Amino acid sequence: METLTIALSKGRILKETLPLLEKAGIQLLENPDTSRKLILDTSDPAVKLVIIRASDVPTYVQYGAADIGIAGKDVLMEHGGDGLYEPLDLNIANCRLMVAGRTEADSGQRRLRVATKYVNVTRDYFAAGGSQVEIIKLYGSMELAPLVGLADIIVDLVDTGNTLKANGLEPMEKIADISSRLIVNKASMKMKHAKVQGFIDTLTTIVNPA
Repeated sequence: METLTIALSKGRILKETLPLLEKAGIQLLENPDTSRKLILDTSDPAVKLVIIRASDVPTYVQYGAADIGIAGKDVLMEHGGDGLYEPLDLNIANCRLMVAGRTEADSGQRRLRVATKYVNVTRDYFAAGGSQVEIIKLYGSMELAPLVGLADIIVDLVDTGNTLKANGLEPMEKIADISSRLIVNKASMKMKHAKVQGFIDTLTTIVNPA
């Protein structure tokens, strides 16, 4: 039996993807919040879900450990998208990738220091604007960096902006609108074409009903 392995990350993307999968006739047999399993069976014996870190989803799909994945555009921009097809915007987990900081941020004569986990995106964004910046890689609590003098500004995802506001920061520049995308391994697209294309077509109809 030809199987499809779908890579997902826990949190908002998983929560907003499950209703789409249910409409496609794919339901999890266990609660992902309580199960310790990392490979989850579904109501379709030919479809399995693997639950991994968000930043690892494109890597699993690129190298064929998963046929299909669902990842935020922010993660795909940082990863680079090599070896992947990106056939569908699922229009879920919407937010913005922003430059944010204190309005009075001033680095003086030195390079601006930017805290972010999006090192590649940040470097490219500022380079395109003719600026060289010092990038400090962090994995969380970006808002703290300007407050303790670690960085002048941050690059991070912004949803409501409430966390920025609560920490005396505000959005300054939008880098990109972010949503979750369906990604497909290029070899799987060839080797399992009918099954993969059928899945894409089904989700496309659900996300963009005529």
